[in-house]
Amino acid sequence: MTVMKTSMRNFFAHKGRMALSAIAVLLSVGFVCGTLVFTDTMNTTFDKLFAATSSDVTVSAKGASDSGETTSDNGKPPVMPASVVARVKSAQGVKAAEGTVFSTSVTVVDAKKDNLSPSSGAPTIVGSWNGNDARTMKITSGSAPKGSDQVMVDADTADKHHLRLGDTLAVISAVGTHDARISGIASFQVTNPGAAIFYLDTKTAQQTLVGKTGVFTNVNVTAASGVSDDQLKRNVVSALGTHYKVQTAKETADANQKDVESFMNVMKYAMLGFAGIAFLVGIFLIINTFSMLVAQRTREIGLMRAIGSSRKQVNRSVLAEALLLGVTGSVLGVGAGVGLAVGLMKIMGQMGMHLSTADLTVAWTTPVVGLVLGVVVTVLAAYLPARRAGKVSPMAALRDAGAPADAKAGAVRAVLGTLLTAGGGFALYLAASADKATGGSLWLGLGVVLSLIGFVVIGPLLAGGVVRVLGAVLLRAFGPVGRMAERNALRNPRRTGATGAALMIGLALVACLSVVGSSMVASATDQLDKTVGTDFIIQSDSGQMITPQAVRAVKSTPGLTRVTEYKTTEADYTTPDGRTLKNTDITAADPTYATDLRVKTVAGNLKDAYLPDSMSVHEKFAKAHAVHLGSKIRIAFKDGATADLTVRAITSNDGLIDAGSKYTSIATLAKYVPADKMPLDQLVFATAKDGQQDAAYTSLKSALHDYPQYKVRDQTDYKQALKDQIGQLLNMIYGLLALAIIVAILGVVNTLALSVVERTREIGLMRAIGLSRRQMRRMIRMESVVIALFGALLGLGLGMGWGATAQKLLALEGLKVLEVPWSTQITVFLGSAVVGLVAALIPAFRAGRMNVLNAIATE
Repeated sequence: MTVMKTSMRNFFAHKGRMALSAIAVLLSVGFVCGTLVFTDTMNTTFDKLFAATSSDVTVSAKGASDSGETTSDNGKPPVMPASVVARVKSAQGVKAAEGTVFSTSVTVVDAKKDNLSPSSGAPTIVGSWNGNDARTMKITSGSAPKGSDQVMVDADTADKHHLRLGDTLAVISAVGTHDARISGIASFQVTNPGAAIFYLDTKTAQQTLVGKTGVFTNVNVTAASGVSDDQLKRNVVSALGTHYKVQTAKETADANQKDVESFMNVMKYAMLGFAGIAFLVGIFLIINTFSMLVAQRTREIGLMRAIGSSRKQVNRSVLAEALLLGVTGSVLGVGAGVGLAVGLMKIMGQMGMHLSTADLTVAWTTPVVGLVLGVVVTVLAAYLPARRAGKVSPMAALRDAGAPADAKAGAVRAVLGTLLTAGGGFALYLAASADKATGGSLWLGLGVVLSLIGFVVIGPLLAGGVVRVLGAVLLRAFGPVGRMAERNALRNPRRTGATGAALMIGLALVACLSVVGSSMVASATDQLDKTVGTDFIIQSDSGQMITPQAVRAVKSTPGLTRVTEYKTTEADYTTPDGRTLKNTDITAADPTYATDLRVKTVAGNLKDAYLPDSMSVHEKFAKAHAVHLGSKIRIAFKDGATADLTVRAITSNDGLIDAGSKYTSIATLAKYVPADKMPLDQLVFATAKDGQQDAAYTSLKSALHDYPQYKVRDQTDYKQALKDQIGQLLNMIYGLLALAIIVAILGVVNTLALSVVERTREIGLMRAIGLSRRQMRRMIRMESVVIALFGALLGLGLGMGWGATAQKLLALEGLKVLEVPWSTQITVFLGSAVVGLVAALIPAFRAGRMNVLNAIATE
C-alpha cells in the first residue's frame, strides 16, 4: 500500500513530465483501436448490405463467381435461359422466383461524356429493376424505368454528379452504347458503401448488357412460409440439377463478405503494422522519460533506501508509475481511436465510400486490446529504468542527483551492438548476393531487424563521434553557446542515442522506401525505353477491358501505321513432361506485337510464335516442363476447344514488361474459341506514321472522347503515370509513418524538457554569470537540432543500405536500375533540422523564463 501511495504521489507530482509519454501511448493505442473500429465498422456495413440484398436462394449461371460477380473475359455476364425461371417456380417450397440481369463490366457517362463511375474503386452496376432491389431501394423521385429510353440512378450518384430527372446518360458495354434519360432516382434503405447503380427495365438490360433477350444472370427465389433456405436450396437443385450455381442468402452474403475481407485484412494489418512501429518508437520515449526521472530522483530514492525501503519496493514504485501512465494513456487512446475511426469514415465519404456512423462498431475486444497493449508496452519499457532505480544505494542520498555511469554496461553494450550490427550487415550482404528473390528476402528481413537493433544498441557509442562532427560543422560558428550545446548533447550519450534512435526508425523506413520506389520507376522507365517500340498505349486505369467499338474507333484514327490488339485468357496446359497446369495464363496478340515489344529470346524467333497453331514460352517455364523448340503443348482454352500448339520461341526471363508471358496469335485463339466467347482486349497499342506523332496523339484522344474510361498515353505519359502511381503509394506510406515520426518528435521534446528540469541549477548559474535569455534559448535549440540530425544521419544511412539491398533482390525480377533519390534524402535531412528547432521551442522558452535565484537555489 505504501508503494502505491508513493507511486501515486510521484506520478501526480511529475504529471507534466509524464504528459508527452502519455501522449505517445495515446497516439499508438488510438491508432490500433481506430484501425480495429474502422475495419469492424466496414465489415458491419457490408454485412448489413449483403444480408439485405440477398434473396432467400439465388440461382446463377455456372460461370458466375461465388460472390455473384459478373465480369468475364468477353465483357458479357454469364447467363442462363429464361426457362430456368419456370423450372425454379415449379420446385417445392418456392413462393416466388424472378429473373434478373446485371453486369459490372460497364461504364456510364453523362451528356458531357464524363465518367460516372465511383472514384473509390467501388463498382459500377447496371441491372434490371426487380422486386429484390425494391426491398432495399426506395424511389424518392420519378419512377422506375418502363421503356428502352429510361434509366433510374441511385441517389448518392445523382447527388455527387448533380444528375436530375430527364438528364441523358449513356451505358457503354461490350454490346455497344445505349442512351436513355433518367426517369427516377432511388435511395438506399441500407448504407451504400460507394457503388454507382443504374437500373433499366428487364428487356432493355438484356439487350444492353448481353445483346439478346430471353436470358438472365440470376434468379432470385423467395421461400414459402415455413420453408428454410437450406431446404429451399435442396428443392431448387432437385428441379434444376447441377448445371447451375445455387446459393442460400447466407452463402451469397458470406461469399461477398469474403471478397471484402480479403481487401480489408490487407488494409487492417498494414495499418496495425505502422501502429506497431509507433509503439516501438514510443518505447524509446518511455525509457528515456523514466531513465531521466530516476536520475533526477537519485537522492530521493537514496533517502527511501536509507529509511528502510527495499530494492523491490523501489522497483515496484517505478513500475507502478509506469502502470498509471499506461492506463491513463491507453484509456485516452481508446477514446481517441473511436474518434479516429469516425474521421476515417468521413474521409472515405469524401472519396465516395459512404459509411454511416449508425453502423459504428466497437467490439468488446477493441478496448481490451488497446488497454492491454498500451499497459504492457509501457510497463515493459519502464522495466530497465525501474531496475536501475532499485540498484540505487542509500549512500546516493549524500551525493548530488544523477546516476553514475555503468562502465561494465557500456562495454557490454559496445560488444553486443557491434555483433548485432555486423550480423545485420552480413545478412544484408547475403541478401544482395542471393540467386533467388524468395531466399534473399528472408536474409533481407533478418538483416533489417539485426541492423536496426544493432544501431539502437550501439547508438550511445555512435553519438559521441557523430555529435562531435555535427558540432564541428554546425555549432562551432556560434561560439561558446554552440560549444555548450554540443557538450550538453554529449553529456549523456545513452539519452542522446535513445532519442536519436526513436527518430532513426521512422526516417530509415522513409529512406528505404524512397530508394525502392525511385529504383522501381527508373527500372520501368529504362525497360520502356529499351523494349517498347510503339507510340501509344490505350488502356483503362480501373482494369476494364476495351470494348470492340472503342477498338474500332482506334483503328479508324487517321495517321496510324499499325494498331495491335492484346488479350489474355486462361487455359489448361498439358506439357511434354506429362503435367497438367490448370487455369494458366496465355497472351494472344496481333503479330505486330513482336515489333511493339522487343522481347529478347533465348531460342527461336518471337515472330514465329504468331504463326498458325504456334506459341512461345518463357525460359523458366521451358526448363521446368522439358519444353524446347518444336515441342507441342496441349492447350484447353477456357470457353473453347483444345489445341496442340507448337513452341516456336523461348523468351528470356530478363525483362520487366510482360515478364513470364506465353504468347500466341489472336488468329490462333479465334480458331479455337467461339466469337461470342472471345476475350476483349486488355490493351491496344498504336503506332503513328513517321513525323505524325503529335497529330495522331490528338486524333486518338478525339476518337476516344466518347469512351472516357480509356486513357491514351504516349511513352512520356505512361512513364509519368507509373511515377504517379508509385508516388501515391509512397505518400500514403509516408503518411502512416508520420505517426511514428510524431511520436519521435514528442520524444525529443520530452528529452529536452526533462533535461531542462535536470539542469535547472546549472541554467541558473549560467544566467547569473551573464548568459542572456536569447543565448539560453539558442543553446537549447542547437542541442535539439544536433540530436535530430544525429537520428536523421543514422536513419538515412541505414535506410539507404536497406533500400539498396532490396533493389538487388528486385533486380532478380527485372528491376535492375538502382536510383537513390538524393533530393528526397537531403529534404528529409534538412527537415530533421526543422523538426529539432520546432521540438525545442517550448523547452527553450521555459529555460529562458526561469527565475535565476530560484534556479540557483534548486536542489
